Amino acid sequence: MEAYQPPFTITNEMLSCVASISEKIGRITAISSLESKPHLRKINRIRSIHSSLRIEANSLSLGQVRDVISGKSVLGEQKEIQEVKNAYAAYEQFSEINPYSIKDLKHFHGIMTKYLVSESGEFRRGEEGVFSGDQCIFMAPPARFVPQLMDSLFQWMHQAKNNVHPLILSSVFHYEFVFIHPFSDGNGRMARLWHTALLAQWKPVFEYIPIESQIEKFQEEYYNAIAQCHVDGESTVFIEFMLSQIDSILDDVSVQIYEDSEQISEQLRKLLAAMEYDTPYTGNALMEKLGLKSKEGFRKNYLRPAIDLNLIHMTIPDKPNSRNQRYVKK
Repeated sequence: MEAYQPPFTITNEMLSCVASISEKIGRITAISSLESKPHLRKINRIRSIHSSLRIEANSLSLGQVRDVISGKSVLGEQKEIQEVKNAYAAYEQFSEINPYSIKDLKHFHGIMTKYLVSESGEFRRGEEGVFSGDQCIFMAPPARFVPQLMDSLFQWMHQAKNNVHPLILSSVFHYEFVFIHPFSDGNGRMARLWHTALLAQWKPVFEYIPIESQIEKFQEEYYNAIAQCHVDGESTVFIEFMLSQIDSILDDVSVQIYEDSEQISEQLRKLLAAMEYDTPYTGNALMEKLGLKSKEGFRKNYLRPAIDLNLIHMTIPDKPNSRNQRYVKK
């Protein structure tokens, strides 16, 4: 039998993104080692977990996810709290993943869905579809074909890893995995975890890059790209989408590292330390947190430099003096 070859086309957009991503990864690695910054690693891991679960309709906030991980009591649905605990357990064992092993895939699905799914750690035995309201918009391949389809996908990865760029290979896997829909639940979470694991084998720094948070920001486009590939019968559109999102998240990571470096003032350090990610603050709230009285001094020494360096952004950028203005840490 001829070996399976996932259908996709290499485009100029892909090649441009691969070059840009490679350059940015090199620059990030040269500036600083994320592995040596445990606080940034923890922040990004929490962001990864929160975003990946939020894509799957988990309603816990970033702060609540952080509290669950820290062992604090959180008011929320027990199922959603367990999802956080499971995801954290899986990401904590990230370095042990062999992304080319189906055995490891099943093992980590078991961790990710512990206490939540009856077929935890096993391929589905029933039929699965994707619904929009009452309308079925996609039917996954029949369950009896799943083991063979997964074997073929992993065999292709083994054969292709020496001649297909990891950035492209990981995106192809992500789409093919979502198409096969091998588990009864947790497919999206596992696809994103495995995508990152494949990239981390190429460049270990990807373990600490929250690609999931970028996907969450463009969740509708993420699903639209998948749906378009179902129509096209190939993963080209999805590969282009994922590469563009990875390219974008690296800009955010560069800002993180720049923020953590010695190149910014003590005032900016204090401002950024006082702000939680993705949380909007009024100017007065930030002044109170910093113990400041002078609005002019706050704007000159804290707010304006942070905006100019793209470390925070305004929620209403076209009306900087709006009474409803809020500031968000990137």
